[in-house]
Amino acid sequence: MPPSKVIIAATAEKQLVKVPYFIRDKLYQWVERVEEFGINEIRRIKGFHDEPLVGTRNGQRSIRLNRSYRAIYIETSSQELILIKIIEVTNHEY
Repeated sequence: MPPSKVIIAATAEKQLVKVPYFIRDKLYQWVERVEEFGINEIRRIKGFHDEPLVGTRNGQRSIRLNRSYRAIYIETSSQELILIKIIEVTNHEY
């Protein structure tokens, strides 16, 4: 399995400035784990609730940072690398 690399889009970086520190910390912990163990291993951790999105967000995935906040990302892969791009950190509406 190729290694995973995570990048955070400029839009998501701006959104991270406005979220509580513990949300930001949980996202950075997720990033470190993905880069260390790979995205497929981290998806097995039920606490992140990694799930594919549907509808207008088809092709995107989300992880739960807490009950309210989600990180939305897209994944592209090649034989050498799986690239994860976090495109949005949002306060999920119910």
